Amino acid sequence: MGFRQSTLEGLEMTPDFWSGKRVLVTGHTGFKGGWLCLWLRKCGASVYGYSLAPPTQPNLFDAAQVSRGMTSITGDVRDLEHLQRVFSEYQPDIIIHMAAQSLVRHSYSNPIETYATNVMGTVNVLEAVRLAKCVRVAVVVTSDKCYENREWIWGYRENEPMGGYDPYSSSKGCAELVISAYRRSYFGHKGYDAGDVGTAVASVRAGNVIGGGDWGKDRLVPDIMATFIKGEAVVIRSPNAIRPWQHVLEPLNGYLGLAERLWTDAGFAQAWNFGPHSHEAKPVCWIAERLSNLWGEGAEWRPDPDGPHPHESTYLKLDSSKARMLLGWESRLNLLTALEWTVEWYKGYQEKKAMRQLTEAQIDRYEKMIR
Repeated sequence: MGFRQSTLEGLEMTPDFWSGKRVLVTGHTGFKGGWLCLWLRKCGASVYGYSLAPPTQPNLFDAAQVSRGMTSITGDVRDLEHLQRVFSEYQPDIIIHMAAQSLVRHSYSNPIETYATNVMGTVNVLEAVRLAKCVRVAVVVTSDKCYENREWIWGYRENEPMGGYDPYSSSKGCAELVISAYRRSYFGHKGYDAGDVGTAVASVRAGNVIGGGDWGKDRLVPDIMATFIKGEAVVIRSPNAIRPWQHVLEPLNGYLGLAERLWTDAGFAQAWNFGPHSHEAKPVCWIAERLSNLWGEGAEWRPDPDGPHPHESTYLKLDSSKARMLLGWESRLNLLTALEWTVEWYKGYQEKKAMRQLTEAQIDRYEKMIR
């Protein structure tokens, strides 16, 4: 496809690039979307968010006043007509598509909603990009769970088959197929559509993302933090399940750095893994124990052996060799530091600190580290 190995020391987002860019973020009221919008605003981008209301109470969007300084639009990615009006009005240069139904357990109870949002929502976003013809770069976020999980102890690479046992994982595999079809059919230089807009479209897959401000239901770290704030013991399901844990700023750094590269070189319009180093893939019980120690105040956890629990994969790791070799990207925060930053955030929230200021301070700290 023509991409070439990076000659730079590393793929790090550069704030100056984003100054003045018109960036549309779908899912901006969610956990990752909120962190992304705060980072982009700090860099001077004109940020437009398109999303439903925050999915939880409490949430990062409200706690960190994410909407301040950006344009926040209430909308559903399942509504193509509304999406088209938004694209027409704001004429974004770059879109980062994050809006999704993101919970495995919720997908078992709500499979239609999950497929409609994650598959047709992706179709609608890409169709809006195709018809608007103003977007130069599109980065579409899917999931590490898009792969057909064979319970391997090694990481999955970008050329592994798509799949998924549960509706959520399957929907993300389907979304990847949609992205690939749209990229080959309509974008770039060999699209079937005579009105080819030349948009560089990439898909990105991250590991289990952690950090302050996540209150997603049935997710390990949010459940632990919420329970510790209440002063209760945490009950953990699947304590031996292994996941590739990473702080939220790590994949966001990869997404933004990739978008910068796509701005000048459409050869990078590919699928990319942005996961932690292999030794940072740890079992759930390891995370629970470290968080208990970091929180203090007698915090503790215990396993839930009785269930019932729906099927979840035991082993899931990403191989990010492609991003390291061709983009120069790698994870910078070790897992223990990521957990320390996460506890720092929730402690600040518990103490009613100014959470936007605290969140931006962690972004500043991360920027200094990657420079």
